[in-house]
Amino acid sequence: MDAAQAALALISPATYGDADAYHAAAALLRAEQPIARAEHRDYPGVWLITRHADVFDIAKDATVWRNQPESILLPTAFADEQAARGLKMETLIHLDDPRHRELRSLTVDWFKPSSLARLQDRIDELARRSVERLRELGGECDFAREIALSFPLQTILSILGLPESDYPRMLQLTQEIFAGADEELQRGDEDLMAVLVDFFAYFSELTAARQANPTDDLASLIANATIDGEPLGVMEQLSYYVIIASAGHDTTSSSMAGGLLALAQHPAELARLRAEPELIGTAVEEIIRWVSPVKHFLRNAAAPVDVGGHHFEPGDIAMLHYWSANFDDAAFDEPTRFDVGRTPNRHLAFGFGAHFCLGAMLARMQIKALLTELVPVLDSIEITGPTPRTNSTFVSGLKHLPVRYTLAG
Repeated sequence: MDAAQAALALISPATYGDADAYHAAAALLRAEQPIARAEHRDYPGVWLITRHADVFDIAKDATVWRNQPESILLPTAFADEQAARGLKMETLIHLDDPRHRELRSLTVDWFKPSSLARLQDRIDELARRSVERLRELGGECDFAREIALSFPLQTILSILGLPESDYPRMLQLTQEIFAGADEELQRGDEDLMAVLVDFFAYFSELTAARQANPTDDLASLIANATIDGEPLGVMEQLSYYVIIASAGHDTTSSSMAGGLLALAQHPAELARLRAEPELIGTAVEEIIRWVSPVKHFLRNAAAPVDVGGHHFEPGDIAMLHYWSANFDDAAFDEPTRFDVGRTPNRHLAFGFGAHFCLGAMLARMQIKALLTELVPVLDSIEITGPTPRTNSTFVSGLKHLPVRYTLAG
């Protein structure tokens, strides 16, 4: 594989279904062409940013590097259809300041430590339930499907205030929205546009209900929010729901499943964690680095700028590869070694700067709670079958994690 082939690999959804293939292509580019051009007839031309230092420099500069007009690599035809049908997303990850700052300020208090502390009992309960469920399953299960998917979904949808009866529908939609190129998860012969339409239809009904009868949940806040006395636009409301329901779920579930896979593949680290439970906090950060569930974001140059020895002109698109950056040996000591005690750990899995992940602390709380309940009783674990990953350049993780295990007690 040469640099040109590696560059094309990093814009292909199929590559993300094979961790070894991704890391081989990313390592080659970091070494030979860390800012590489990728051209494909189905996508806009992008510059691939694979080194930690360069990803960091671009992510921290929200003045020159903008999220508009596109923040995620999508097929050009799909992006054009979105715009033509008035379904172009307007989430926090799609917007720039000042609108980004105004919208983020509406919900930022919900994700502050003092607010999230009120969720600790609920999160701890869900973690205990997860271990109880493992006991009920009798020593064998698909951890990705049967444990990791449900825990964060229950957390985030309870924050939104959705009824438990709607959880299966939300699970299906969140899976489909991130897996448009994955045959197992996509919706039959329908395309991603149909998924977006269903998402928006559901949350349009929710908006109307919360406007008529507001409660104390996050959905009511979004439905009735105003900025400078003006209500949010319809697409802003709907997009807000979508990003919280989907990104707040799939990223954390990917980290949980990927973390357990890493512990199963590195039994010495699992034993170390059992012997030194005070390392659970650093283990959470190492799992998030290792998995890097959000694989990329796009940034658009608004002015001439130099990064990593490359000159960018206005209109150039940079594709920030977080998974690659988090395995850069210029930033991490032995990055391919899974180390539950790794410190420092300056991973970029939550981004950096103005667009640092709003739900980062919530994700950490959930992963820590699960490890706190599971690790002390996990006597043994082995992988019993294939562990396929989602074919997606955006949010990607394990689709299945078949395991055999024994629990103490």
